[in-house]
Amino acid sequence: MSIPRATKIVATLGPASSDPTTIERMILAGVNVVRVNFSHGSADGHTALVSVVRDVATRLGRDIGVLADLQGPKIRIGKFAGGKISLVEGDHFTFDINCELGDESRVGLDYKALVHDVKAGDSLLLNDGRMIMRVDKVTDTTIACTVTIGGVLSDRKGINRQGGGLSAPALTAKDMDDIKTAVAFEADFVAVSFPKNASDMYMARELVRAAGGKALMIAKIERFEAIGNLEEILKASDGIMVARGDLAVEVGDAAVPALQKRMIRMARDHSKLTITATQMMESMIEAPVPTRAEVSDVANAVIDGTDAVMLSAETAAGKYPVETVSAMARVCDEADRAGEFSLDKEFLNRTFARIDQAIAMAALFTAVHMKVKAICALTQSGSTALWISRLDSGVPVYALTPEEGSRRRMSLYREVHPVLMTFKASDRESLLLEAEHKLLDLGVVARGDLMLLTIGEPIGKSGGTNTLKIVRVGDHG
Repeated sequence: MSIPRATKIVATLGPASSDPTTIERMILAGVNVVRVNFSHGSADGHTALVSVVRDVATRLGRDIGVLADLQGPKIRIGKFAGGKISLVEGDHFTFDINCELGDESRVGLDYKALVHDVKAGDSLLLNDGRMIMRVDKVTDTTIACTVTIGGVLSDRKGINRQGGGLSAPALTAKDMDDIKTAVAFEADFVAVSFPKNASDMYMARELVRAAGGKALMIAKIERFEAIGNLEEILKASDGIMVARGDLAVEVGDAAVPALQKRMIRMARDHSKLTITATQMMESMIEAPVPTRAEVSDVANAVIDGTDAVMLSAETAAGKYPVETVSAMARVCDEADRAGEFSLDKEFLNRTFARIDQAIAMAALFTAVHMKVKAICALTQSGSTALWISRLDSGVPVYALTPEEGSRRRMSLYREVHPVLMTFKASDRESLLLEAEHKLLDLGVVARGDLMLLTIGEPIGKSGGTNTLKIVRVGDHG
């Protein structure tokens, strides 16, 4: 059996990928987590789609995670009488909160608080930064501007202030309703759009828990303010999404590559998850093969250490959803193998407050120095597997657990491969032997291979990993 792909793939579902056949083909092509985008569709539609995913995954014997992505505040302009207009440099244009249907001179605002968030001299970016306007004058109801970079402006396009500073709350009333829907269909991850600080993430987590959910909380880093608050946001979250689209509009596109590397590194240092997103294989919306630049982009995110790379419109609305997943999987496979594993310096100056963290690090150190074939973590919650996966060793981690929810959440962890195991035995040695036989049966290890096993006592207690065992497969039956 070949070593499984370390980096995971998140694919957004949509009109191009909502039927059981396409979903099955995408999973077989390499999808680990599906994304449900609450910016589109209805609660009933999302619930039905997740049911289809779960049915397909069960039939295939796969653990597929579900990420519910909240819409967040709609920082958008209103509609035009003709649907769109064209503006050129030097044109004067006004945003008017009382305008119902716009024309060549003005348009309304869905986000009416914008008049309080900007001042003369600010730059406003529209349509993902393709159009730029300079603010000349602000009143209680209008923002008068001069176009500095023109183009076509159509209904409901996004609007940002260069440098951030918009006061819109991260969670809207719609998001609060959508959290209840996500909990009802047992989402494994909930992504919060436009969080500015830790408080936004704590609030979202409380809403999920109050509704009875256990989802891991993912902060989408797409506001200028979030960069300065990154560490506190990380501490309040289970992971982050490097949401490069809106982030590039707020901080400038040239700043994003270095920020991506910094965010991934910081998340790994804090034992948090990372998803790298936006335009990773954008050309494949229309083309059956990616560009060389897109291949390099995906590979660089993998080499940076991201847990997952994400597809958006490519699989939600593109012509080649299955081919896109296959192409991304091939790139991830190659980039995974290109990693250099030299961990000794990573262990310097590390301290552990918990026994299970110390066991995880000991497993990593041993795996690298003894050239083991696999690390096998018998786990309830998946915490030990997460900690092992925060440093690249090149050794696959097989997380054996009877908990379906834990297996689905681990579907996003880099280098971790969840496996169903019912823990039939009740004593440690019998369980370890059972795990060894499980990996033998799967073809993950062969007789004579070295492997590592981690387990906790009392058996079945979450967070209790306290034992590391080195075994040569087949030595004891």
